[in-house]
Amino acid sequence: MSPANLGLPLTWRRIPERYGLIGSECENCKTNYFPVRKMCPKCRRKGKMREVKFSGKGKVYSYTVIYSPPTGFELDAPYAMGIIELAEGPKLTAQIVDSDPKDVKIGTPVEMIFRKIQEDGYEGLIHYGFKFKVVR
Repeated sequence: MSPANLGLPLTWRRIPERYGLIGSECENCKTNYFPVRKMCPKCRRKGKMREVKFSGKGKVYSYTVIYSPPTGFELDAPYAMGIIELAEGPKLTAQIVDSDPKDVKIGTPVEMIFRKIQEDGYEGLIHYGFKFKVVR
């Protein structure tokens, strides 16, 4: 198996969360989680989890601006990476795109967009998923 194909099973397993922003909710305590959890950390065995599709709306909880990017992201710099608090409660880490990093502040409203995340070489696997943009 080539190195480019080593991540294929993981990529397929992450399609629901990356493509549809699918998480889970405990039907007992009504707490939302992202990514999907099999068991509620609060309720343990008493909890019953169900999948839920999040709206993609949220706000910047925290952020940083990347000036020295890792390999593969050189053309994107400078760019903002943020911890996004979804309207439904969970927090996740994502790149903030289509926005000047100067416009990103704590509390700024954002919404999910679907974009290419990375590419494994010239003929390798292309990973797609969620990023966020500032809502004006």
